[in-house]
Amino acid sequence: MRVVVPFGVDSPKTRLAPFFDADERRDFAHTMLRGVLDAVESAGGTPVVLADAPLDIDEQRSSDRQTQSDDINEDVPVIVDDRPLTDAVNGQLGGDEPVAIVMADLALATPESLTRLFDTPGDVVAAPGLRGGTNALVVRTPAFSVDYHGASIADHRAIADDAGVSFVELDSMRLAVDIDEPSDLVEVLLHGDGRIRAWLDAAGVALSDDGGRIDVVRRRR
Repeated sequence: MRVVVPFGVDSPKTRLAPFFDADERRDFAHTMLRGVLDAVESAGGTPVVLADAPLDIDEQRSSDRQTQSDDINEDVPVIVDDRPLTDAVNGQLGGDEPVAIVMADLALATPESLTRLFDTPGDVVAAPGLRGGTNALVVRTPAFSVDYHGASIADHRAIADDAGVSFVELDSMRLAVDIDEPSDLVEVLLHGDGRIRAWLDAAGVALSDDGGRIDVVRRRR
């Protein structure tokens, strides 16, 4: 299955600014992208990166970390489309073959969770995000289009209903967690492993438990 992975090249993950500077946010975003691409490929998908600006493969290594993020696989094609996310993704839909859309910041995505997504029957299969977003989709009909504004999972239900196509929601914790804010990092430290967890460990990000709600702190190194 062709799997489109949207990726914002310029100023990624600005809401992580309380924890990471601009270079760190960029490196962390690239690390998550690499992790998602690895999971997609291991699940049997054929990924393509949909970037909003040119993505230089040779610049994916961090110059100031011992645990550097690996280069993005040079066999993964990059399509540059600087339109808003909704328009760019819709430009990849509409054909006769099924297409999946998997966001680049799903730090807990595994081959198993993506295989469930790809194998679930339905005209449209959606993995909702925790705050009303749509973190992953499989689209098997040209009658459906995306709309990523606001609570997009509700919009996608309505779009499918208006188009008269089936809409199946996949209950998956690993696909529900996307990384936008420092508090989201709690889930990666609790449930993640591999390159993304290693990046956070090297950055000194750790769990903080004061007897109440678990949070994250950063121990500068």
